[in-house]
Amino acid sequence: QVHLVESGGGLVQPGGSLRLSCAASGIIFNIVTMGWYRQAPGKQREWVATITRSGSTNYADSVKGRFTISRDNDKNTVSLQMNSLKPSDTAVYYCNTVPFGRNPWGQGTQVTVSS
Repeated sequence: QVHLVESGGGLVQPGGSLRLSCAASGIIFNIVTMGWYRQAPGKQREWVATITRSGSTNYADSVKGRFTISRDNDKNTVSLQMNSLKPSDTAVYYCNTVPFGRNPWGQGTQVTVSS
């Protein structure tokens, strides 16, 4: 059973930074592609960033140059460093495999960017 636990969210002013973490279990972590997704109020969940098992990364245009995804295959964790945050980054952030298929979603972690 796949189990994903996100943490690290909070309230931050525009221009600030946050680092999100995700602990994964129930999957062969070191061979799967992992990603971060987000869902803003009233909007559909959207993909944010991807990291392959070898460390290759890809980002949505809206976060490119500001967010950095990384992973630790020994600890089964994936992280998202978010810099230069904007109010439009406000959302609940989730991690999951890419594609997520039928994997369950974790509870997510709320990120609010506001002055």
